[in-house]
Amino acid sequence: MIYNQQIAPQDLLRLDRDHVWHPYTDFTNPGLITPVSHAQGVELHLADGRVLIDGMSSWWAAVHGYNHPVLNQAVIDQLGKIAHVMFAGITHEPAVKLAATLARITPAGLNKVFFSDSGSVAVEIALKMALQYWHSQGQAQRTTFLTLKRGYHGDTFGAMAVCDPHSGMHHLFHHTLAHHLFAEAPTCGFDEPFQETHIAKFAQLIQQHRQKIAAVIVEPIVQGAGGMRFYSPEYLRRVRELCDKHEILLIVDEIATGFGRTGKLFASEHAGISPDIMCLGKALSGGYITLAATLCNDKVSNGIASGDNPAFMHGPTYMGNPLACAVANASIELLLNSNWQERVNAIGQQMQAELAPCKDFSYVKEVRTLGAIGVVELTDAVISSKLVPLFVEQGVWVRPFGNIIYLMPPFIITPEQLSRLTSAVLKVVATLAE
Repeated sequence: MIYNQQIAPQDLLRLDRDHVWHPYTDFTNPGLITPVSHAQGVELHLADGRVLIDGMSSWWAAVHGYNHPVLNQAVIDQLGKIAHVMFAGITHEPAVKLAATLARITPAGLNKVFFSDSGSVAVEIALKMALQYWHSQGQAQRTTFLTLKRGYHGDTFGAMAVCDPHSGMHHLFHHTLAHHLFAEAPTCGFDEPFQETHIAKFAQLIQQHRQKIAAVIVEPIVQGAGGMRFYSPEYLRRVRELCDKHEILLIVDEIATGFGRTGKLFASEHAGISPDIMCLGKALSGGYITLAATLCNDKVSNGIASGDNPAFMHGPTYMGNPLACAVANASIELLLNSNWQERVNAIGQQMQAELAPCKDFSYVKEVRTLGAIGVVELTDAVISSKLVPLFVEQGVWVRPFGNIIYLMPPFIITPEQLSRLTSAVLKVVATLAE
């Protein structure tokens, strides 16, 4: 097959069925697989001519939509210079510029940036940073992490080990993973009054195990794939205080929440805290090229450098990829120079109003929004493969999971396009009564 030869439409799905294994999909019974020929703005154009409005931002990454001329040009310009070069002993302008920008726009003190090529790997790096930091401080016994139930941090082994071991999507591998400490998931909603009882169990665990904990790792404010749960900023502030009190590092996983999704540039800003280590990904490159980053403060970087082995022991092959860094620079500049906060707030307000009728169904537990995240939580789990075709029939792309139907549209979506998404959700939710 010639690399630039198009596959005939009648052969595409056959070859897909024969050879492609899609994520979180039964290989023998994959359900609806939707061939996309091209995309523009917030629209996915299917091979059969239908058009879907994307409510997922391609797993929360494509905040500017698709085929954006500014981002396209950034890739084209960089492609004419260099597509990739090893990052050991070599540097280049796109990576240096991106690192400097991230250090400037993230919470204060995150001065060092370690690039990688996926969110899961960014989490692996964060965990290794914490472990190597304590090893360099002569406290190699600190090998345990404290995290929250209902959390999700990625699909690689270290990341899976700090995901919820029982109710999470990785429970199948629990017996093979390192065992860490799990506090109860926060029960204080984003706009609800915070009480010390909400964090009592967490405080007890960190006190009891402070001598062996390397770091606390949490998703700030929004627990994403664990159920799209929004919790109080005061809870996160207390986590930071408890980490400081017991001299434990704090890692925040902003892979899903970074770059404006929650109404703040970074979700940590809701609580006014700065972590010791931060993980970024997804929207970092505007959904164009896989890219992630793990940032740390001087305490962590200087602590590692002062140890017997001053080099941080990690090095992804595609670390600091010039194409990815170039489009990330363009994406961040595009975001910061736009009225993104107004857009995100408007999206949230419209979703809150238009999804509210879902509350009338007895099997809907809650409807909630935060920033450009809209969630309809059902009382029972649904089978995603059965609902996705119903959404496609409505001309939208929405992919539920568990008992959650949610929207995370690109920030450029128009009110009319967003109404098509919300009305589709309402219609599909109504079918559940049948």
